[in-house]
Amino acid sequence: MRPDRLVLGIDTSAAHCAAALLCKDRILAARDEGMDRGQAERLMPLIEGLLAEVGADWADLGRIGVGTGPGNFTGLRIAVAAARGLSLSLGVPAIGVTGFDWLAEGQEGPVLACLPAPQGRLHARLVRPGDVCVSAAEVKTLRAEEGLALARDLGLPLVAPPWAGLDRAAAPLLPVAEAIARAAARRDAAAEPRPAPFYIRPADAAPAREAAPPLLD
Repeated sequence: MRPDRLVLGIDTSAAHCAAALLCKDRILAARDEGMDRGQAERLMPLIEGLLAEVGADWADLGRIGVGTGPGNFTGLRIAVAAARGLSLSLGVPAIGVTGFDWLAEGQEGPVLACLPAPQGRLHARLVRPGDVCVSAAEVKTLRAEEGLALARDLGLPLVAPPWAGLDRAAAPLLPVAEAIARAAARRDAAAEPRPAPFYIRPADAAPAREAAPPLLD
């Protein structure tokens, strides 16, 4: 086992499968593969490939950072479930990192972090260095032009992932898995709750209204 254990960052919150390995302050290996579906089948082999690339194995992981969204409903659950499973099996902490937090990673000052929302809108949050998003109440949902105007009015850079489709964004952004690994590395693992998908609003699905059929012996 390596004397300096590795931090794994993973994300499947959008149309990609991304992972990175961090040792101290250096990214040893990273991959970000675009895909609309298939992340559940690809994520674990992707991580195994990164570990093999740097001559490490699962026991070398010291903590796991996972992107918790907001984002694709199914994609979020894939990475979060993988992080929880690895945390339990390896006995290492798993740390959830919201999209707003990873977008601000590496920025020198406050930013307006924006993620795509349904119907062409944006989820926006003001993020300051070292800040951590813990509540959906901190997030505004705006039209794209409103997000750009808000950033201008605040005098702050607007940061957004490439898949948000915005022309204006502060640069450079760290790659998603690298940013997640770096954010997870500096968090107090003992104070972190178990990672869970970060939803801005409840799921659209509702429980069935009809009573369940009786079970026959």
